[in-house]
Amino acid sequence: MELRHLRCFLAVAEELHFARAAELLHIEQSPLSRAIKELEENLGAQLFLRTTKSTRLTRAGRMLCRSASDCAAVSAILLPRFLASWPASRHRDRAC
Repeated sequence: MELRHLRCFLAVAEELHFARAAELLHIEQSPLSRAIKELEENLGAQLFLRTTKSTRLTRAGRMLCRSASDCAAVSAILLPRFLASWPASRHRDRAC
């Protein structure tokens, strides 16, 4: 599972609409759908009930939504703090 999968999942869970979620993420709908499919395969659970007229969270989707929201909030804080405290000259590993 990758953080990008969780971001995609949270956008769809918030919008309950793939096209609007893709727009929110500034990506095409196809890569968004692919990310959700990969996440569902990785977890072994269907996260959304999709019809031509609606998208709803499954029970597994609702459970993941709570945990994914916490994870996204932590990552939004963690990365900027890390980058601010880590000197730019050390961002890349150097071979000896």
